Amino acid sequence: MFLTRKRAFARAGLLGNPSDGYNGKTISLSVRNYWAEVVLYEWDSVEIVLAQDDRARFDSVDELARDVRIHGYYGGIRLIKATIKRFVEHCHARKLPLHDRKFSVRYQTNIPRQVGLAGSSAIIVATLRCLMEFYDVQLPIEAQPTFVLLVEQEELGIKVGLQDRVVQVYEDLVYMAFDPIRQRIVHGLKCYWYERLDPLLLPPLYVSHHETLGEPTEVFHNNIRERFNDGDEQVVRAMKSFAQLAAEGREALLARDTDRLACLMNRNFDTRRSIYRIAAWQTEMVDTARACGASAKFAGSGGAIIGTYEGEAMFDRVRASLGAIGSRTIKPRVQE
Repeated sequence: MFLTRKRAFARAGLLGNPSDGYNGKTISLSVRNYWAEVVLYEWDSVEIVLAQDDRARFDSVDELARDVRIHGYYGGIRLIKATIKRFVEHCHARKLPLHDRKFSVRYQTNIPRQVGLAGSSAIIVATLRCLMEFYDVQLPIEAQPTFVLLVEQEELGIKVGLQDRVVQVYEDLVYMAFDPIRQRIVHGLKCYWYERLDPLLLPPLYVSHHETLGEPTEVFHNNIRERFNDGDEQVVRAMKSFAQLAAEGREALLARDTDRLACLMNRNFDTRRSIYRIAAWQTEMVDTARACGASAKFAGSGGAIIGTYEGEAMFDRVRASLGAIGSRTIKPRVQE
């Protein structure tokens, strides 16, 4: 009996985010400590098995409220259904034959929810990998991130950029340029410039996320898109600045200039703070890490940060200080 098991990992934006949705540039890395796993096996009907995040039965209303605070209103079922629908439609449009065998699919994930570590897109990427193997249909790798993006944008109405999907498809450490001049069409999908970098170029990094607080991406991004489309000078200038930080960060990585990289990461957050309305508890995480001597910026949108540190003593201070305000800190495992 056919059975396949695929994983996709959390990600952390190193530099340039959130300019990926604004023709910018970013650098992002895999966080293999956290993953989403999808298992697909041949079955007598097409079935999606409910997981913990899809639960609808609780011991009390307080438990229900806590579950919503941690997991939001949606689990992974809608993500898997949307991926399957889009995959079938894409294959039909490209005249790619699909056999008529059926399957059951289930998922599990340990990616913290609603803290900006790309948990939703990880489920979609893992599902897509299972479908490609089951049907023996391979989307070109450069087209896969856009496929995942469209599942979220057009099927589910989630406002997101390409960065997360690119690094979750390519994995490890990726530099991305979304300039219109870099655009090309592959398999009917828009693609840009994606460059794999050696993870060994990275200095010591930490990633920290709040364990009880979070905020969905669509909430965090508030009205920045509208301001950008209206030509708001401050927002347009900030997006160009984010892109430049990523380009300079690539140079710093290649030169192994850790001090410069740390400064660029700090500037990334400071620029973001200048145009976004950021919750006090999120700013506190960044300020707390910086008070320990580490650099700090958002890893994504919603409640996770990433930064550089110097030596184990500093890492221990960062972990203890962030732990005191309710955050869990890890050393990200970028490659196998």
